Amino acid sequence: MPDPFAFQWHPEVQLLVAFLTGAYVYMVRVIGPKAVRPGEAIVTRTQKIAFVGAMVMLWIASDYPLHDISEQYLYSAHMLQHMMLSYFIPPLALIATPTWLMRILIGDGRLYSVVRWFTRPVTAAVIFNAVVMLTHVPGMVNGSVANPVLHYTLHVLLVVTSLLMWMPVLGPFPELRMGPGAASIYLFLQSVVPTVPAGWLVFAEGVVYSSYGEQVVRLWGIDATTDQQIAGAIMKIGGAIFLWSVVVYYFFRKFAAPYRTDNSYRRGERIPSAEIVGHDDIPLTTADVERAFATAPAPSEPGR
Repeated sequence: MPDPFAFQWHPEVQLLVAFLTGAYVYMVRVIGPKAVRPGEAIVTRTQKIAFVGAMVMLWIASDYPLHDISEQYLYSAHMLQHMMLSYFIPPLALIATPTWLMRILIGDGRLYSVVRWFTRPVTAAVIFNAVVMLTHVPGMVNGSVANPVLHYTLHVLLVVTSLLMWMPVLGPFPELRMGPGAASIYLFLQSVVPTVPAGWLVFAEGVVYSSYGEQVVRLWGIDATTDQQIAGAIMKIGGAIFLWSVVVYYFFRKFAAPYRTDNSYRRGERIPSAEIVGHDDIPLTTADVERAFATAPAPSEPGR
């Protein structure tokens, strides 16, 4: 009887994470000082945190035990792995990449033109969602379980197309990013297409993917039908919650920022003009005050 938690070493994952980390550190420490203007930050604290988060998540998604469970036992674990590779790691990687670094990697020639075309919102969204649908075709899923090369190829394709999808939202190139309002609509639409395969998994009669239905060991006692229903819930609810959270952030960034600025009393902020002393059209003088006191009735004594 196979042991689902038997340790399996994946040196290719450790080598990939080590290579990406080494390359990032080299670019920041060696190339960065020559690529930015004097006094300009080479990399921000947020970018460092985002890079560490992306590498840790890449390691978790691709190594023992999640990779082995997702490939051999539970499709719901496979779906969680795909969520990390498409919704979590790519945006973190883009946030971690300074503009100067991306311009060095892409340049301003033909490759930049290709990237610019593929990261157009409509183009990027169509390609990404086509890959999402492709990775849920039964023949493709069953084949990836039996063929490790196909499995990793699909993962690479998913990550690359996810990077294209996220580029118009928070990519390093400012000229390719959309405004907060457009980004909100764009991300909301990204949550619509996954409803199709997610609903199919939740309401399908019987086992959709035979490779997961034939497993002898049922991890944690989860049967194949329940497993694919959990996978559909992860895809729809988990993905929607994440995307809608980003949408809410961009909504408040667009519409709440002017209100916060106009109603702030912090030093250095602009005070609303209606509350500035002396803003009235007709200035109040001492003579006006004396005249008002002279015409006011005398106060009555208590008890009268």
